[in-house]
Amino acid sequence: MRPLDRRLHLASLLAAAVLGTLVPTLARAQSSAFGSFVPLPAPAVTGSLPAHAPFLLADPAWLQQSLADRGAQLTAGQFNSGAWDMIDLNRSGADVGRYLFMPFETGPTGLQRFDRQTGTAVTLWSSTGAYGLDGLRWSPWGTVITAEEEWGAQPNPYGRLFELTNPTTAAAGAGTMVHRNSVARVEHEGLVFDSARRLYYVDEHNGGALYRFESATPGSGTTFFDGGVNAVLRVGDGSVTGATGAASWVPFTDAGGVGLPGSVSIVDPNGIAAVDGRATTGQAAFRGTGFNRPEDLDIRTLPDGTQVLYFSATDAHRVYSLNLSTLVLKEFVNRDTLDAGTGAAVGVAFANPDNLAVDADGNLHIVEDSGDGRNNIWLARDADGDGVADSLARWASLSAPGAEPTGLVFDPLDPDVAFVNVQHPASGVDRLVQITAVPELPAALQALAGLALLGGLARVRGRSARR
Repeated sequence: MRPLDRRLHLASLLAAAVLGTLVPTLARAQSSAFGSFVPLPAPAVTGSLPAHAPFLLADPAWLQQSLADRGAQLTAGQFNSGAWDMIDLNRSGADVGRYLFMPFETGPTGLQRFDRQTGTAVTLWSSTGAYGLDGLRWSPWGTVITAEEEWGAQPNPYGRLFELTNPTTAAAGAGTMVHRNSVARVEHEGLVFDSARRLYYVDEHNGGALYRFESATPGSGTTFFDGGVNAVLRVGDGSVTGATGAASWVPFTDAGGVGLPGSVSIVDPNGIAAVDGRATTGQAAFRGTGFNRPEDLDIRTLPDGTQVLYFSATDAHRVYSLNLSTLVLKEFVNRDTLDAGTGAAVGVAFANPDNLAVDADGNLHIVEDSGDGRNNIWLARDADGDGVADSLARWASLSAPGAEPTGLVFDPLDPDVAFVNVQHPASGVDRLVQITAVPELPAALQALAGLALLGGLARVRGRSARR
């Protein structure tokens, strides 16, 4: 490095040191940079981007980094069946936000943990006797909840929910997975807890319903699944698929998790008796409203504390919102929603919404699973919180052939960091990608950086003149 270059470099380091003491604090006071961008006018061209950086991003200043990939894990001899799906972080306890957890949707299924501190991934648990783990959520008491997407078709009619009880401490292959039979059997995907520790889940089926499990002991993690009431959402009399309006919860188990008279019970191939959620809530006495393949769930908390539950209906190209206080269900997003990038209705540019994630500002982000190149991530704004989106804006588009983006989640400690999986690409190399939105520095902070840089240069020049 030449002398002048070295002096400029030292001055820039001085400016960075000044900013480094301030930026982390100021950044947390700002909104997430994921909410500020010029929408992408069109999807990425399939195969146009490298495998390690597969997303076309709305802001070229945003960064993407491949954290883990299946190919490297297989080369290292680690079990990994692929089809990486939902993602969540450890949101409580020691080292909050250090670990990312992901299930394998294909068989033999399993669950892995990625350590952001060491950059390593381990498979905590795998089984040939479980089928298609998909949904995943960190529990309020510090465990990981996951569930099977398979249900109803022999020989895999399980539809079970599991709890990984030692997620952060288990060594490779030593995860303790416990079946929680008090939750009704359905084709699981989305899972989410509200502030009162009620667990919401869906039946990912064309005509599937939205469900709620209310524990008999919500304050205890150790007995949470010992018993509780399962209920299904009903709009009107439940006979109209995709109906909106005033809704109610219809219980179909008692407080012990036992099916009420008239419910449908099954005995699975393991000899375990359980309540068949789909068959039970298809009957008149317990009928729930069906939707066109509900998949994922997330919750937004409004400034007044009201919580809004969102769920996607993939085959209907819709996302719904349910106000958990008023129990009014609305279409939050559909093909008539305004595309902020074009100023017109989004139309067929929006297809097959799947995974959902609420950011630090309460915006809902929607991940598509279209299978035809429209594998985008959209931001849906609802400024007044009325349960109907004001607009959609495309901010990321996946170019990897044969793949879909899955499991989008935002870092609870840094609103400018998101994680997303590249699932089942044609290459067979699933991938975990971190996307970092780099916000523009406020004017005052830019001025401070300039002063630090000028001050550093002045000191360098002063020392040079005295020589």
